[in-house]
Amino acid sequence: MMEELFNAIVDLREEDALKIAREMVKDVGAVKVLDTCKKAMEVVGEKFEGGEYFLSELIWAGDLFKQIMEFTLPALQQGEVKKVGTMVLGTVQGDVHDIGKNIFKVMVEASGIEVFDIGIDLPPEKFVEAVEKHKPDLVGMSCLIASSLNAMKHTVDALKEAGLRDNVKIIIGGGRVSEPVMKYTGADAWADDAARGVRLSNELIGKKG
Repeated sequence: MMEELFNAIVDLREEDALKIAREMVKDVGAVKVLDTCKKAMEVVGEKFEGGEYFLSELIWAGDLFKQIMEFTLPALQQGEVKKVGTMVLGTVQGDVHDIGKNIFKVMVEASGIEVFDIGIDLPPEKFVEAVEKHKPDLVGMSCLIASSLNAMKHTVDALKEAGLRDNVKIIIGGGRVSEPVMKYTGADAWADDAARGVRLSNELIGKKG
């Protein structure tokens, strides 16, 4: 079913994609549905960048994904969750992608971490302001494009300069992050999928102090 959903989204078969996604939520769970959607949207983005798809197809795919999220995300939010910590979350400067961030947000909130989502395309000072205001346990930075990786390092450096770095654990996420990128930016952990990000975030909360 995951391959069927993946192909339906990439091929922009809206009716098929919605039907398959609804069945998958019941049969295999919301996490796998959202993970499949994320992978399909990455391929749609590649087709757009390669000239195979145009802006209209990109918008269509984005609308389709939003429709799937409308009935998938509530499945992750059911039940009362005991709060274990807090996180400031945002997409760094130069990057306007938020699909992966939004999926991660819902999943990490379901694990008990309260999230202060500060948005997309954020300069370092916005992260500094948010950390000063909310005093979180964690800072999560999202980045999908390689050109914005430096923005992650600049943000970590800004937190250091503001005297806030030692007060938080930092996790970076997105399709371009890796172990070397984590070391380059000065973050504490990295994740290239939401499930790994949630697990590591909870581990970082446990390590704190």
